[in-house]
Amino acid sequence: MTECSQETFAFTAHFSRRVEAAFTAGQVSSDGGSLLLREADRKINLLGRLAACFSDGRRPLLVKHQLPQMLAQRIYGLALGYEDLNDHEQLRSDPLLALLSGKRELDEPLAGKSTLNRLELTGRSARYHKIVYSAEAMDRLLADLFIESHAAVPTEIVLDLDATDIPLYGHQPERFFHGYYDSYCYLPLYIFSGDQLLCARLRPANKDAAAGSVEEVSRIVAQVRERWPEVKIILRADSGFCREELMAWCERDDNRVDYAFGLARNKRLGKIIGAQMHQARVLHQSTGKAARVFTEFQYKTRTSWSCARRVVAKAEYLDKGENPRFVVTSLTVEQWAAQNLYEKFYCARGEMENRIKEQMCLFADRLSTDEMKGNQLRLYFSALAYTLMEALRRLGLKGTEWAEAQVDTIRLKLLKIGALVRISVRRVVLQLSSPYPWKDQYAAVFHALRC
Repeated sequence: MTECSQETFAFTAHFSRRVEAAFTAGQVSSDGGSLLLREADRKINLLGRLAACFSDGRRPLLVKHQLPQMLAQRIYGLALGYEDLNDHEQLRSDPLLALLSGKRELDEPLAGKSTLNRLELTGRSARYHKIVYSAEAMDRLLADLFIESHAAVPTEIVLDLDATDIPLYGHQPERFFHGYYDSYCYLPLYIFSGDQLLCARLRPANKDAAAGSVEEVSRIVAQVRERWPEVKIILRADSGFCREELMAWCERDDNRVDYAFGLARNKRLGKIIGAQMHQARVLHQSTGKAARVFTEFQYKTRTSWSCARRVVAKAEYLDKGENPRFVVTSLTVEQWAAQNLYEKFYCARGEMENRIKEQMCLFADRLSTDEMKGNQLRLYFSALAYTLMEALRRLGLKGTEWAEAQVDTIRLKLLKIGALVRISVRRVVLQLSSPYPWKDQYAAVFHALRC
């Protein structure tokens, strides 16, 4: 294309008014609300501790971009919707992102895409990739942030486990086809407690859904019990995690962990609840509405289970026919009656699906490096960006109409505010858009985070 130096543009007139545009506004940002994220980070000190999870082997005298600044640049970038390293080639001259990243001289450029890429290709070569991370330290940081978020010791916590698919479109390492998802993908394991993320473990798709769950759960439980020795812990997951190894681990006396897992239906289970299903069918025929009958019984598989366990069954009959569901649990009938266990406790795990969707809003699916370690680091970055956004929601948005908003809604309505950025020797001033419609919510979040 012909190089053009034109800076003023005359558009079609609006009645008697001329319509003109020019690149003369100075430093303008679309992320005027991002300083609220910075205040949320001050509350939980996430980025302040993240650098300790890395080892920087670069020669200090030759380092232009400090490791904490690069990590902050990457995490804030994801939170603000910049998914790709290519975005940072333009963002490196953004003074607002420089402020967020902790750069002292705001007129100096941030790290570009090549520098950030060497950070993410951690440890590949001794000459060019001298920054490496500790997965154990990152895992511990996520659990520490969860523990520290509680002002008082809880009596009970519920850990939700689930796997999801991250489709692959290149030839990434350990790329396998998954029949259920009908695509080549990775199959990461996520563990949440409520809205808070405790584990994001990348796995290839040729693994069982529960693969590695015992190791992850035992690590988290041990860390939680270091601080809260008497807390009651319950695992909750779908039938993909109903495995003898995990249930037996929970039942050991030295672990003291309860569980409620979905149990896949089979002919034996169908026969056991035959009377209840008949009752539900008769009730449906008489009312014309969906009918449910709950029951429970002791059940043991023919070979895979080591002992009989309590199973809660929902015999449901719909217009389309039978719809039985089963849950195996270590919780007693005194703690949870059958119907309440299924409807009020087990079904609540569906909320975790929304939390996993939020990971994709923070680009957890951008796993295109050619090493699993690099892709795991990208998954960590997405998890940490989510943790920062969740802290903003939990600490700043509590009691507002956005208290349960998803992260993409928070980003669009609270962070994406047009602003003029004025920088002087003594001050950095953001002149936010005057017509911004949610000024009251912005003020409420500001005061909540600054108190």
